[in-house]
Amino acid sequence: MKGMAAKDMGWAIPVMRVGYLGRGLVYLAVAGISLYSIWRGGQAQDTSSALGWLENTWGGGMVLFLILLGMLAYAIWRVVDAAFDLEDYGTDGKGIIARIGMVVTGGIHLGIGMLAFSLLFSSSGGSDGSSIPRHVGQVMEWPGGRWIIGLVAVLILGAGGYYLRQGWKGEFRKHLRANRFTRRWSPVLQAGVMAHGLVIGVIGWLFLFAAWRADPQEAGGVGEAFSWLSSQAYGRFLVVAVCLGLAGFAIFCFVNAAYRIVPKASEPDLHSLADRVMG
Repeated sequence: MKGMAAKDMGWAIPVMRVGYLGRGLVYLAVAGISLYSIWRGGQAQDTSSALGWLENTWGGGMVLFLILLGMLAYAIWRVVDAAFDLEDYGTDGKGIIARIGMVVTGGIHLGIGMLAFSLLFSSSGGSDGSSIPRHVGQVMEWPGGRWIIGLVAVLILGAGGYYLRQGWKGEFRKHLRANRFTRRWSPVLQAGVMAHGLVIGVIGWLFLFAAWRADPQEAGGVGEAFSWLSSQAYGRFLVVAVCLGLAGFAIFCFVNAAYRIVPKASEPDLHSLADRVMG
């Protein structure tokens, strides 16, 4: 039965690979352009600013097109993964939450794909800063809007905690095929997953502040998270460390594209990195 399922759903593997490659390009662009900006005396960049920077560089259009394809593939992969439970999360409460999270993650990355599309094919260029406070302000005008934003904040914090736990305990290893490369690069992958969790957690706190203070300007995305981190003690050093960590997360995405194990679609009897490390 498992072999038949793997044969039937094997088409999802190439979609997954393209999706993770696109995701890795996004984080590599954010981390690399942010580090370059800091080195030149500027500030770390958010996703829209990083993609906008690519738009005006030689070869950037091709990278944006690859990101567009990758984000579309990643969104499709996450929906298919959740619908057919390809990674075998199950149908209990924890599994259902994980699968809903996949669909939400796919939607977020589809939004990044739409941003790349607008930069490629719209004459108006990129956006003038983050639109998150504007959207948050619109939601706050609804009945119970502050509670909705508070709930969103809790969900984002939960996602950040999930990635931090995945990194700290090395739980991500059970999804990766064991080989010389994944064993050697495991510490970099671990740091990358934790850095990603930290950024998501800061975004969650910003949303929570916005709900608590009824001020949509407190909310924000990656750029605002970098700004908050830079305002802390040793902030510039902290931002550089997080950017390096996000570069590690980009590598994590590339490694997933090549070596991710999908229980209901991959070849049977693959040994995971977790098996090798623990064994």
